[in-house]
Amino acid sequence: MSDASGQMNAEMAEALARYTSEAQQLEKQGQADRALERWQQALALLPKESAQAVWLREHIKALEAAHPTASSRWAKKLGPLAPIALFFAKFKFLLVALLKFKFLFSLLAFFGFYWAIYGFKFGIGFALLVLIHEMGHYVDVKRRGLPADMPVFLPGFGAYVRWQNLGVSAEARAEISLAGPFAGLLASAVCALIWYKTGGSLWAALAAVGAWLNALNLIPVWVLDGGQAVVALNKIGRAALVAIAVAIGYMTGQLTFYLIAAGALWRVFTAIRYGDGPEESSAKILFFYTALLVSLALLMYVLPGHGGLNHR
Repeated sequence: MSDASGQMNAEMAEALARYTSEAQQLEKQGQADRALERWQQALALLPKESAQAVWLREHIKALEAAHPTASSRWAKKLGPLAPIALFFAKFKFLLVALLKFKFLFSLLAFFGFYWAIYGFKFGIGFALLVLIHEMGHYVDVKRRGLPADMPVFLPGFGAYVRWQNLGVSAEARAEISLAGPFAGLLASAVCALIWYKTGGSLWAALAAVGAWLNALNLIPVWVLDGGQAVVALNKIGRAALVAIAVAIGYMTGQLTFYLIAAGALWRVFTAIRYGDGPEESSAKILFFYTALLVSLALLMYVLPGHGGLNHR
């Protein structure tokens, strides 16, 4: 009975992903009427009170309001809600403005917090590094046509991007999770290049902190990016990650990579004990993960004092 239920859930997830992908493509092609049909089919597969269903109902209403001829067939179904949908579609810019204000306010508070502790230059540089990391997630989510909010910053803790997966695969979720550290790696590399050209200690400090934080984010536990990325790896892939992280830690002397190895070892255990990994590991994600670890380790190693952080 459980096998049949699991197969049914898998089929529903596959259908949901297919309807969502088709609807997004039809919207891009300007075929609003056909896109509405696909969105309605996707909505029927979602639990009524789920976050995905709430977002999808709002999106459908906005699409119907923006394309009256395409939405005529749904007008009868909406009934008295049709004017409300039109109202929210017309004043959607107010909601967008509020969300942007939340983003800007939290970013300014984040910058102010670190300015007070480390000074203006380092504070703004650090805030920009974190912003670039979070925008890596945001851009990757948006390019897939998925709903996402602008980053929200928490002074003293970090930042996050809230988004809806709408049934995307574990591999896609892992790619989105790793997109943040990838963007952070590029930002830190730019700081390191400026340090190399100018000899400015500020740039070396920003590069070191940026590289260290992005490496720390790759520990595969809890809500860290590594914890979300490792869901695409089975126990063998996770064991390979343990070996890779230990080797990097040994060769570079960076203790952060031993923490990554410890986290990956724990996720090997959870895959064996609780079966929280896929049957087949994603080779692409393992390669991407490894490339990030190696690149961050090299960056940390070439900086003054071998990154100046976590060196044994």
